[in-house]
Amino acid sequence: MVEPLLLTTSSIATFDGQRLLTRASGFFFERDEHLFLVTSRHVLIDEPTAHRPNRIEIEFHTEVKNLTRSRVLSVWLYQTGKAIWHQGRDAAGEIDVAVIELDRKALPDSAELRAFTPEHLQASLDEIEVGSSLLIVGFPLGFHDTVHHLPVVRQGGIASSFGLRFQGLGYFLTDARTHRGMSGAPVVMRDADGDPALPWKLLGVHSSRVDMGNRDRLQDESLGLNCAWYADMLLTLTEPRQTSPDDPTDPTDPTDTTALPLPPLPQA
Repeated sequence: MVEPLLLTTSSIATFDGQRLLTRASGFFFERDEHLFLVTSRHVLIDEPTAHRPNRIEIEFHTEVKNLTRSRVLSVWLYQTGKAIWHQGRDAAGEIDVAVIELDRKALPDSAELRAFTPEHLQASLDEIEVGSSLLIVGFPLGFHDTVHHLPVVRQGGIASSFGLRFQGLGYFLTDARTHRGMSGAPVVMRDADGDPALPWKLLGVHSSRVDMGNRDRLQDESLGLNCAWYADMLLTLTEPRQTSPDDPTDPTDPTDTTALPLPPLPQA
């Protein structure tokens, strides 16, 4: 029997039409019967690198007893010229987390996946100690079990004070070996007293590696550190949105979500 944690995470392939652009990671989050795909914002758009896909493909299982069976779902990222995802933004810039609400009708009744919920979020930041062990579940360089369509897991630890936002920003640091393709992966900690069906705390969303811009690449190794945005941001991004004919806010505008005042992401 497969561990439920591995069914929370999907590979993401980004496309410009039929042209494959990049591969990344994402995971499922459920709130009030709404199902969301969570990933890094830069997976969906990254202006500095001119990365502008117009659709993504995600994969999910159709038989939990036969994991060799899976289906691919194609999701267009724009409708009538508007982006369908939601992301955090404030006066300082964008936050590197994005969510897409998935149409359950597009999923077959046999779809086998597991989703985190608000109950899996860490309520108090002070309860998590620096150095605590964690896992990052994803698809490094696209690598995974291609027979059973499952991600791999990297072990790591919390490398900054979890109760203090690092440098005053909206993320904490992790010490783990990561690669391209892990962007959008869930950062989790075992929770033996939590949900017996999915006994993990969702702590963050892996974004990128962190390095020193002035590092001597001949003499100094990379720091081996990564930034993970706090997962409590998902409570803001998945809030119910109600619009009316008199409401000028377009629910498909990715900049309509107000979040904590956070500067842009550091160079990785």
